Amino acid sequence: MRVPGVWRRRGTRAAAPAGGFSLTELLVALAILALLAAAAVPLWQRQAERARRLDATDALLRIAVLQERFHLENGRYANPGELAAAPPGGLGVAATERGYYALELQALAGDADSGYRALAVAQREGAQAGDDQCRIFALDSTGARSAETSEGEDSSEICWP
Repeated sequence: MRVPGVWRRRGTRAAAPAGGFSLTELLVALAILALLAAAAVPLWQRQAERARRLDATDALLRIAVLQERFHLENGRYANPGELAAAPPGGLGVAATERGYYALELQALAGDADSGYRALAVAQREGAQAGDDQCRIFALDSTGARSAETSEGEDSSEICWP
């Protein structure tokens, strides 16, 4: 009787065909996979960090639109205490959409009539805690955009898309 793939002589046992991987081949494959993972994970984390920065810029642009509406209806910009208050008494923005940044509102020259500056500061805890390059985003009533590192250096060109 012939078994496909197995050669048999009379009176001898048929050797099973070799299958699978040897231990050496498996270790080499795992080493290559570990090297690829070691290179890919930091790149992926940096890209995810950059994507989460959109949470700050979106919130600041939303505040700018709401401030202009508030100014049109009330003849002044909203005060810092009116950021989270529901309209028509405030802007109704308590936090960024995904919660990666804390929002602040400042009156320019101490008066809401002269303008405002909105800030988005990366939370100390959570996904953006390690983003030292773009720690603070800012947008003011003139449309000027800025960003700062955790050391207070200007990083506007890098942070604003």
